[in-house]
Amino acid sequence: MNKQELIEKLKIIVKPYTTNSEAYQNLNENTDFIKDLKINSANLVDIVLDVEEQFDVIIENEDMERMLDIKTAVEIIETKLAAK
Repeated sequence: MNKQELIEKLKIIVKPYTTNSEAYQNLNENTDFIKDLKINSANLVDIVLDVEEQFDVIIENEDMERMLDIKTAVEIIETKLAAK
């Protein structure tokens, strides 16, 4: 799975949690979950859980704390998938 495919899957995962449709439509590597998509911290946890389920990976707390934008989320998922 390439980076663009990962971003597309992430886009589907975050859609129910975002309130900023313009930022969602323009989602890219630099999109910040909190600042751009207006996702609150409780929903960020839900996104992490959805990512774990979608990609069949475990995301540790230290990775979860870093996962604040699309680029970092993709890097963490790629690392987890490579370790499988």
